[in-house]
Amino acid sequence: MADNPRWTRRPEGSTWGDWGPDDERGRLNLVTPAKVLQGIAEVRHGRTFCLSLPLDYPGGAVLNPRRNPPVLTPTLRDGKPNMNYPLRCDDPTALDIVSDDQVLLTLQYSTQWDSLAHVGQMFDADGDGTPEDVYYNGFRAGRDVLGPVLYDAAGNQTPSPGPQGARHLGLEPMATSCVQGRAVMIDLEAHFGRSGRIVGYDDLMGVLAKDKVVVEEGDFVCIRTGFAQLLLDMKKKPDREKLFATTSALDGRDPRLLQWVTDTGLVALLADNYAVEAAPARPCADDYCASLPLHAHCLFKLGVYLGEMWYLSELADWLRANGRNRFLLTAPPLRLPGAVGSPATPVATV
Repeated sequence: MADNPRWTRRPEGSTWGDWGPDDERGRLNLVTPAKVLQGIAEVRHGRTFCLSLPLDYPGGAVLNPRRNPPVLTPTLRDGKPNMNYPLRCDDPTALDIVSDDQVLLTLQYSTQWDSLAHVGQMFDADGDGTPEDVYYNGFRAGRDVLGPVLYDAAGNQTPSPGPQGARHLGLEPMATSCVQGRAVMIDLEAHFGRSGRIVGYDDLMGVLAKDKVVVEEGDFVCIRTGFAQLLLDMKKKPDREKLFATTSALDGRDPRLLQWVTDTGLVALLADNYAVEAAPARPCADDYCASLPLHAHCLFKLGVYLGEMWYLSELADWLRANGRNRFLLTAPPLRLPGAVGSPATPVATV
C-alpha cells in the first residue's frame, strides 16, 4: 500500500494504493503481457463474435428514464443537411456526393462499460471522523470528478468551480490500457433458465463446478443470463417486468460472493443483464448501506470494472457446444476524456 496524498485510511479489503498513489486503472493492472498471451492462446478457430447489442436497444426509456436512445442526424454544410450532399452544388466540376453525421448519445444506454468514476461512496478517507464523497483510490467528488454543481451533505447545490467531467478515473485510463486479455464465460441461463434467480455464492460455485469453469487472476468474467437476447426479441418495446422477473442476476448482498470477487483477482464482471447484480438489491439490515452493493465493492473498493447489457448468447452457445469456456476478449471503451461511461463493441475471438 503506497502513501497517498488523498487519503490516510482506505476501505477494509480494498486495493487502494496497491498500484501506487496515483493509480487510475485498478485491476486492469493485472492484465499483463502474459495474460494477453493467455487470451491469444485461446484462439484456435479464428472465429469472432460481436458482443454488443445495436446501440439503439433496449428502445425507449422504460429501463431508465434518465437514459434515452441515440439521436442520429446529419451534420450541416452551409445550413443544408450533409447527407447525400452533391459537391457539384459548390463546384460544378465535382463528381462526389458526401454523407456525414453526428449523434446525441447517452453513453450508458445500451451495451456499456462502467468506469471507476461511475460509482463512489461516502467514506472517511482522511480519518477526521467525517465521511467524504470519494471514488476509487480516494479521488474526490467535486474535485477529481466534477459535475455542473456541487452537493453538500443535505443535497443542496452550488455551482461547480471548473469544467465538468472525470478529471481522473474516467475512460482515458481504460482506453489506453486497450482492454484485451483472456475472458471466461459463466452461463447462468444454461443452469437457471428464465427463472429470475438471484444468484448467490453457493449457486455460483455450483455452476462453476458443473461447467469446470476456473477463474484466475487477471481474467475478464462474462455472465450470460439471457437478458440481452430477450431485449432483442422484444424489438425495442421492452417489458421491464418480464425482463427482470425472468432473468438471473448476482446477489450483491451476499458477502461470500463479494469475497469471491476479491479473492479471484478478476478484472471485470461483464453481464448481459441490466446491472450485473440484482437491482434493487435485497434489503440491508445495517443503518447505512450501498444501494448497489456489488457496484460499490467492485468500482469503489477493488477497481474491478463492470459491463452491462453485453450480448453474450451466440458466444455462450458456441462455447457450450464446443466444450469450452475461455476466449480472447478485446473491448476498449471510447477514448473520450472526461466521460464516466462508454458504449462498447466488444469482440470475442475463439
